[in-house]
Amino acid sequence: MDVGLLEAKFGRIGARARIGALPNASSRRPQPLTLDVQRDGMGEYFDLRLRDGANVDLEVVDLRRREQHLLMKAREQRGEHYYLCGHDEQHWFVAGVPESAGRLPTVFAAMEALKPPEVLAAQRRQGLKGKERYRRKNAAYVRQGEWFFVPAPKVHVAKKLIVLNEPLSRGEGSKPHVCEFLFRKGGELVFVSDEYPQGLTENEYRGLLRQKPRAKNWHWDRRWRNPEAYAMGRISHPDHKTINLLVWHRVFMNTEGQSQAKSHVVFLD
Repeated sequence: MDVGLLEAKFGRIGARARIGALPNASSRRPQPLTLDVQRDGMGEYFDLRLRDGANVDLEVVDLRRREQHLLMKAREQRGEHYYLCGHDEQHWFVAGVPESAGRLPTVFAAMEALKPPEVLAAQRRQGLKGKERYRRKNAAYVRQGEWFFVPAPKVHVAKKLIVLNEPLSRGEGSKPHVCEFLFRKGGELVFVSDEYPQGLTENEYRGLLRQKPRAKNWHWDRRWRNPEAYAMGRISHPDHKTINLLVWHRVFMNTEGQSQAKSHVVFLD
């Protein structure tokens, strides 16, 4: 791996990259590498850390200067992983791409792999072609960060079922996107706290309370995992431009959560 070449390719999209060693005691899991977006006096930069002896090779397989995106491949003993690194509105980001997508030759192939099947189907229905498929707003969807909003104008929701200023979060301490109006249908009830940010099912929660009665005081929130969700009105986030949905839109999260590569990504939007 040519560290200088790797840093130079990040530079071609207007980014800085620092490649360093990952201390062996830095994590409970023996991760071979971590990827993050950090900030110093000069602004944001990509922080790539490799564990000594992990035998990881990093390669930029494609970059797009105009879009300020590049696709990086990491080869390690357990296989190959792809990471999409780029600039979205105000900040740099890194996203792990699902391994089920197979070999990815371009940035645009990675962007498509990060779209859930329902979003790809909406694109096909609208007949989107070329770069129109990669805009944040088109006839098929509106995107804000990792969330896609697909128009559902025929949906009608009883007023009593609508919740106000509801957060959308992928968990793990990420900053939520706040929906002015939200309606959820179905899904699994989970109990979320700082100690369990991914949430516990009701049975897991009850079992924990039997083992640790004091856990009842851990400031739990009731959330719904994998519900069918619809949003309308203003959708806000500190790192993204507020969007305004005039009709109900079905909500979908990107597919990064399905990737093994995600376990190496420290960055949270």
